[in-house]
Amino acid sequence: MNPQIAKDIHAILKAGSITGAAKSLYISQSALSQRIKREEETLGVELLDRTALPIALTYAGEKYMDAMQKISGITASLLNELNEIEDEAQGTIRLGISYQRGMQLLPSVLPEFFRLYPKVHIDLVEHGSATLEKMLHEGLCDVALITTSPRYADLEYDLLETEEVVLVAAKNSAFAQAYGHLKEVSILLAREEHFVALTGGHSVRAFQDDLFHHYHMDPPILLETENLEAAKRITAEGVALMLCPSVFITQSPDVQSKVLCLRIKDNHYKRHFYFSYRNDLFLPRFMMDFRDIVKEKLAQFAP
Repeated sequence: MNPQIAKDIHAILKAGSITGAAKSLYISQSALSQRIKREEETLGVELLDRTALPIALTYAGEKYMDAMQKISGITASLLNELNEIEDEAQGTIRLGISYQRGMQLLPSVLPEFFRLYPKVHIDLVEHGSATLEKMLHEGLCDVALITTSPRYADLEYDLLETEEVVLVAAKNSAFAQAYGHLKEVSILLAREEHFVALTGGHSVRAFQDDLFHHYHMDPPILLETENLEAAKRITAEGVALMLCPSVFITQSPDVQSKVLCLRIKDNHYKRHFYFSYRNDLFLPRFMMDFRDIVKEKLAQFAP
């Protein structure tokens, strides 16, 4: 069984087509198709239902991916344990992290980590937290720094930080001028306002959708983007409102000077930021030290 095929299949399922997956993998559509076909011929079964829209796993494909998940976990744990036995601080961390958290943490975490473990390689997997949590469950990364509400029994969730989502408005906007004097506002006051929103796969978007659904709101979405930094800066110019964790506003002083962060009334939802990993994964010393460095840096960022 070829671990690369599992990655290929995951990309196909995520994109919904072989063509879309090939673009994300930076290979030709024919090369990807041939790679999957060779594996199917070796196994004597079809792994993908190519008649489904979007493309889906066959029953055999589901069994294949389940087995690959288990094999990946066993292999990673074995290598970690062997390196630990030999007292060799070497190996690879397949690290899942969002773009925004990567910008916040990696410039300060990685230099310190590599001074301690120069032979350890970091293989970055960059997606939104919801996608990363699913990938971690499927064995496509070893550890992930994610913001989520724990969903999988086979994952461990080591709490790093708790943060609050706030309503962000430019100081020069009509909304801020009308309600900026309040300590907190009802989200219903923004039901007619335009919003900048993150795309699906981000935990902030999941929170936003749940909040709007709870209050039977359907405000116009002016723009959807993967880029939280772009969304913050567009909001700061008064184009629209957005929902954002307060920590991501305070870490951008130029944006912070232009916006108001308004607490949302009756918002009992708190975002929890975790160091997460499969509970069948043996964590070597270098992974635990990586986690501890992240905790130390987050404490320094805290107001």
